[in-house]
Amino acid sequence: MDSINISIPSLSENIRIIESFIDNAKEKFSLNDDIYGNIMVAVTESVNNAIRHGNNNNKSKNVSLSLQLQTDQIKFIIRDEGNGFDYNNLPDPTAPENLDKPGGRGIFLMKNLSDEVNFKENGKVVELCFYFF
Repeated sequence: MDSINISIPSLSENIRIIESFIDNAKEKFSLNDDIYGNIMVAVTESVNNAIRHGNNNNKSKNVSLSLQLQTDQIKFIIRDEGNGFDYNNLPDPTAPENLDKPGGRGIFLMKNLSDEVNFKENGKVVELCFYFF
């Protein structure tokens, strides 16, 4: 199994480092454009959440991203240094009262763009899985 890891300080401008990481993975593992687009949006959204909500934009706290390539899937593991969150009780971003809110769509997007989303360690760790068909 191939595995690549990166760690960034919790600054929103570091999202571009994550985008480069994903671009490099696309080249290295010959990912097709469909899966690449889904990965780019879901992973950057997850890292952004880890920076903003997990680590509260505290640049002394890091967000780590691991990529694991297996035979039938590519898995991204995002970890922050925050306290976690209750991922079972999130407001539905598609509910009429939430449609005009500026945030709240990140996890919805991750669940819709990934083949599998797992929350671990009280929500401090997010696994995004994308299957090869």
